[in-house]
Amino acid sequence: MEGATLTRPKPGPTPRERIAALPWPGIALGLLCLAVLFLFFAYPTYPNYDSYYSLIWGRELLHGDALSFDVYRAPTEHPLAVFFGAALSVLGRGADRVLVFCSMASFVVLAAGMYRLGRLCFTPLVGFLAAAFLISRFDFAFLAIRGYIDVSYLAAIVWAAVLEVQKPRRGMSVLVLLTLAGLMRPEAWVLIGLYFLWIAWPATWRKRIEYAAVSAIAPVVWVGLDYIVTGKPLFSLQHTSGLAEELGRSKSITEVPGSMAHFLINLDTLPILLTGVAGLVLAALMAPRRSVMPLALLGIGLGTFLLVGGAGLSVIDRYLLVASLMVMIFGAVAIGGWTMVVPGRLRTAWMIGATAVLILGAAFAITRINLNSFSNELNFRAQSHDSLVAVLDDPKVRAAMRCGPLSVPNHKLLPDTRWVLDAGADEVLARADPKVDPLTVVGSPLLRGAALVTTDRISAIRQSFTTDLDATLNALPPQTQVTPAGRQVPLSPGFERIVPGRFYGVYARC
Repeated sequence: MEGATLTRPKPGPTPRERIAALPWPGIALGLLCLAVLFLFFAYPTYPNYDSYYSLIWGRELLHGDALSFDVYRAPTEHPLAVFFGAALSVLGRGADRVLVFCSMASFVVLAAGMYRLGRLCFTPLVGFLAAAFLISRFDFAFLAIRGYIDVSYLAAIVWAAVLEVQKPRRGMSVLVLLTLAGLMRPEAWVLIGLYFLWIAWPATWRKRIEYAAVSAIAPVVWVGLDYIVTGKPLFSLQHTSGLAEELGRSKSITEVPGSMAHFLINLDTLPILLTGVAGLVLAALMAPRRSVMPLALLGIGLGTFLLVGGAGLSVIDRYLLVASLMVMIFGAVAIGGWTMVVPGRLRTAWMIGATAVLILGAAFAITRINLNSFSNELNFRAQSHDSLVAVLDDPKVRAAMRCGPLSVPNHKLLPDTRWVLDAGADEVLARADPKVDPLTVVGSPLLRGAALVTTDRISAIRQSFTTDLDATLNALPPQTQVTPAGRQVPLSPGFERIVPGRFYGVYARC
């Protein structure tokens, strides 16, 4: 056509551009979900000691029974876990697997929060690396697979930080998440108090009252539940302190800093910890304003651990979980922080060096990961639980319990056994409990009934010899007529084996 101008069509995106345009965060999240589902069905694990007690207390609450907070070596109660346990209890015995599924789902939510926090504070690559560091640490995944409440607690904290970074002084939504965290672990009360001061300063008096009311929910509910159940408003604090001393978890104030360093190395690994220190320095120099949130959470986490240790409570690595996550984020800054630098020699050199460090670190980790050990651990959890259920469901065990309570070596098997049997606190007792020792307590309820023993070496070590006292007394020869707290085989004459099993067996006397 005369006078017409032909235009050349614009070239389409190159293969590299197409790959870069893919929704990689969504793809990674989808793969993580698939991996978690695979683990849930391939390795059917069950709740840990604390979480089983939450289910038991929830069931007691649902049935209107007295909550057994003060039984032998019971863990500290966590109100939200108890209420959640009550909701799950309507599902019957299968509620334990549902609890594990919810915990594993919380791990996915936590990983997404780590990515989001790292991206908002720094760059997408930093967020991706922070999430990758979390996923690579099997300790955190194992907490989820065993139904620990800590994973849900961490997810609430991290997402509260995400919301606050998105909109500073956001207010109620962040406070609600912190309140949920405060109903799971009391360390969150420090965060609640500090955040209240942060948002209340510029707020109106009406808003301040609203914020104060929500901020008070966690401690008031916790103290109120303790008082209603035990008559002691500070029962959890006193119980935790006493249990920590009994189990050897309390430390002197001079030992706490050393424990802090040791736990951080265990949670993060030494390479990530060192990288995190370097990343913290880099972030503070390059992007101090964007570093405020992870730096604040790191400082509060370390400070809380020092306070907990100084108060004589249990000094365990779980009190450093929030701080360890922030170390991962700063470690991601050290590796992926080059994305915050304008193109040039510095950026290129940093990128090449970080890539080399990442490759070497991955190779170092891979050579030290024992997947068979991880698989064996999960298989033991599943198989031993199935064995316990099979033994306890035997009609001969139920018949023997009509003659007296069922006893277990020490505290470790108490909640699992009570959950499976749907039994009360007086129906399942620990032979390590000095209050019911049949050789020293006149009229002990353990003179008759059923007695569960471990028949496998691993289950014996983990569920019979769990403290120095147990290990010492269980080492006594069978004929020794001395009261052995936590003893495997009951010494009272007349007990005979009625149910054998791979991991557990039962003796009885009527």
